[in-house]
Amino acid sequence: MTLELGQTAEVRRTFPPSDADTFARLAGLDGVPKAVPEPLIGGLFSYLLGVKLPGFGTNYLKQEMRFLAAAAFGEELTARVTVTRLRPEKHLVDLETVCVGGDGRRVCEGRALVYVEDVGA
Repeated sequence: MTLELGQTAEVRRTFPPSDADTFARLAGLDGVPKAVPEPLIGGLFSYLLGVKLPGFGTNYLKQEMRFLAAAAFGEELTARVTVTRLRPEKHLVDLETVCVGGDGRRVCEGRALVYVEDVGA
């Protein structure tokens, strides 16, 4: 895949209320979270980077996330990554990461830095 500035990939996901119990059990929490836990939202970006853009062979180097609003269980979330910088000589790709709720509000925003063997630029 040839990477280009502005290239995007996105995924839509709804975490059902039953995921709250599952997350609490797996995380060893005493209580059940009222909103979608931040690690589940971060996992959407991991999925996109490893499967969609840049895809297989991507190595995560750095991730910054700012959580701006809570996401409700049962709400459709859309996570998107966008290529903002290509550094082929170092095999590095910078990406903007954004997750929005069903009403369009930003739930999370940030950036990721990944190592890709063949940046293709």
